Amino acid sequence: MGKTRDFDRHRPLLFSIAYRMLGSVADTEDVLQEAYLRWQRTEDEIRSPKAYLSAIVTRLSIDQLRSARVRREEYVGSWLPEPILTEGEDADAPAEAAILDETLSMAFLVLLESLTPTERAVFLLREVFDYDYGEVSRLVGKSEENCRQISRRARQSVAARRPRFDASQEQEERLMGSFLQACAGGDMEALLSLLSEDVILWSDGGGKVRAALNPIHGADKVTRWFAGILQKSPPGLTYRLAPVNGRPGAVGYYADGSPQGVMTLVVDEGSIRAIHIVVNPEKLANIPPLDEVE
Repeated sequence: MGKTRDFDRHRPLLFSIAYRMLGSVADTEDVLQEAYLRWQRTEDEIRSPKAYLSAIVTRLSIDQLRSARVRREEYVGSWLPEPILTEGEDADAPAEAAILDETLSMAFLVLLESLTPTERAVFLLREVFDYDYGEVSRLVGKSEENCRQISRRARQSVAARRPRFDASQEQEERLMGSFLQACAGGDMEALLSLLSEDVILWSDGGGKVRAALNPIHGADKVTRWFAGILQKSPPGLTYRLAPVNGRPGAVGYYADGSPQGVMTLVVDEGSIRAIHIVVNPEKLANIPPLDEVE
């Protein structure tokens, strides 16, 4: 029972590392299950269960991410992380296990996709979870100097892609509300006014449902895409504001209350710079139905 207690005590940290590495709740749970089994099989006395378990989860996540990236080469359309609802009574189990901060956001997870698996691990361990370079070196199995170089390279890569100005929660909520109102009323001029000229839209259907196969660039093209999609919306489709990955978002529901999709925005200088829409049913497994959130 002692080992189970140790594992459960560190589970929120372990989930947070693996989910930020993989962007998938299912893959994260697989990694944690394998880590738990390996932890149970250890016979030597472990001085620091946290360090030992973090190392197992980090290395398993690196291997899993390498395998996942091969699969993503055959993925239909844009690949986006699996969203989780956070905060409030409607938060699901994965959200309860995640450490909430800006690095959990969909936008940040998308930024991390530009990094190699090892860069991603080093960056997260050092910049997000505040491990020192000596600890990072032991966790990823590389020299301390090498980890410093990898961290510096990863920081530069992420910084080059981040919005120039951080938007407040209130600003994001306001723009999301205005966005949904414009869509509900079919007011494409109002929608266009909310978008930056260089806005990019990603939609992830995974080949299971209708979605844009490639990112859509530019305010005019994004507005036209929404105009077409709204005309084909199923009867009774509704949207609800909800915290997604720690940031303001929206969840679409079919008439029967089952989740249709999740949308988040990236806001920069008062306008919408990017839109992420996940409608792949396999990535909505952890989104509760409408009757559980009302």
